[in-house]
Amino acid sequence: MRIVESFPEHDLTARARLRNAAIEIFAASGFNASVRDIATHAGVSAGLITHHFGSKENLRHECDLEVVRQYREIKSNGVAMTPTQSIAIISETNEYAPMLVYILRSVKDGGLAGREILEHMIEEAIVFSEEGVATGVVRPSRDPASRARYLVTSGLGGILLQLSLRAELDIGKLDLSEIGPIVRGIVDDVTLPTLEVYTEGVLADGAYLDEYLRVAANQNGQPAPRSETERKK
Repeated sequence: MRIVESFPEHDLTARARLRNAAIEIFAASGFNASVRDIATHAGVSAGLITHHFGSKENLRHECDLEVVRQYREIKSNGVAMTPTQSIAIISETNEYAPMLVYILRSVKDGGLAGREILEHMIEEAIVFSEEGVATGVVRPSRDPASRARYLVTSGLGGILLQLSLRAELDIGKLDLSEIGPIVRGIVDDVTLPTLEVYTEGVLADGAYLDEYLRVAANQNGQPAPRSETERKK
C-alpha cells in the first residue's frame, strides 16, 4: 500500500518517504504512535526522523499539509473526469485509503489540526462545486458555501459512523493491511446510494423546500418565492 503521489516512489526525497510512512502509521495506529513506530515502518532510525523534522509535532504538521494536498489533487482531478473515469477510480481505493483514515482520525480527535483540515476540505469543496456548476456537472445552489459545508461534514460523519459499526475495526489500532479493504468495503456500500441521492434526490416533489423558503422569506421580511408548481407553469 502506498500513499497517493503524482510522481514515482523512487523520485521521492528521503524526507517525503518518511512523511508518507508517518501518514500510514498515524492512519493505522492513531496520533499517539511514536517516532520509533514510524521509523520502524520506514526502515530507518528514529534519529533520522528527528534529523529531518526536529520533532513529532513538526512531522505531524507536514503530514497534515500533505493529506490536504492529496485531497485537493484527487478532487480537482475528479472535476475534470468523465463519469467512467470517476467510477473507475473507486478501484484505486488502496491508493488513498491511508489518507482518508488519517483525515477521519484528525476530525474525530477534534483538535486544531482536525479543524484546520476540515475547514480546508470545506473551502476546497466550495471551489470544486463552483467549477462543477460552470461545467454543467453540478446543479447551482442557493447557498454554495452552506451546501459545501453540509456535504463535507455529513460525508465524513457518515464514514466515521460506518467505521465504528465494523466489528473488524479496532479504532485504536489496526494493521496497515486492513485499511484498504475496510475503506473499499465502505466505498462499495455507499457509492450507489450516494450517486442515487445526488442525482435523483429523495423527495418526490418540491413541496417541503417551497414551504421552507416561504417561511424563511417571511421571517426575513421578504416576498415569498414562487413555488415549484408556479415555476413550471
